[in-house]
Amino acid sequence: MEPATAIRTHQLCIGYTGRGQRRVVHPGLDLQLFRGQVTALLGSNGAGKSTLLKTLCGLLPPLEGDVFIEGRPLGDYPPGELAGRIGVVLTERTQAGGISVYDLVALGRYPHTGFFGTLREQDHAIIRAALETVGIADKAQRFVSELSDGERQKAFIAKVLAQECPIILLDEPTAFLDVTSRMETMVTLRRLAHEEGKAVLLSTHDLDTALQLADMLWLQPACPDGTTPRPVICGTPDGLVADGSLGRFFGNDTLRFDPVTRRLVPTRTGQ
Repeated sequence: MEPATAIRTHQLCIGYTGRGQRRVVHPGLDLQLFRGQVTALLGSNGAGKSTLLKTLCGLLPPLEGDVFIEGRPLGDYPPGELAGRIGVVLTERTQAGGISVYDLVALGRYPHTGFFGTLREQDHAIIRAALETVGIADKAQRFVSELSDGERQKAFIAKVLAQECPIILLDEPTAFLDVTSRMETMVTLRRLAHEEGKAVLLSTHDLDTALQLADMLWLQPACPDGTTPRPVICGTPDGLVADGSLGRFFGNDTLRFDPVTRRLVPTRTGQ
């Protein structure tokens, strides 16, 4: 049975506008994100991964083309309804240092608490479960400003878990985490996708972890001139290793992708 499509784009052009100027980052994107899968978005710095994620969740408007969320145009969703469909964790620092970790995670219940935002016991149970899931329940009463970078990242992931959205978008969610926490976070996201049917899309530079735990990979090439469409390469990790796509995507004068070890290794002089 084919998985349900959570997000679909048609000839999407992403970028920025301001002061009468328009900067195209990547044109002509036709993508599908599926429920029940973890999809890892990989690419070099400047390829537009963060721009793509922000466009898919409505934080940036498309320059051209369309984004569909569960079959409906993104622009048809009122903000409150969209918050109930998509949870987002970005890399930018937010001004949340003056509230407790518990209160930060509680903000994730906003789409479910009605006009007055009153938390019921069920909401508190979901908040506690989210804190337990990411491993910071013991930090619940600490101020966000007192957390390490890794702990802060976990707190924002917990907020998205408390939001109980069918679609989760994360921009480098494991960037500040140690090796153990990185794997634990990816295992948690994989469980949410496989057991709860969520669509999880995350950008990452961690190729090793993506190959181990992602169901699908999106390889986003840079588009230097901003006009020539360069398709995002989509496929399973095994498929992209076998057909040489990973080798072509990551290979350069100094590095090559070894399909046997499934790692990037230095290119030896003379090879």
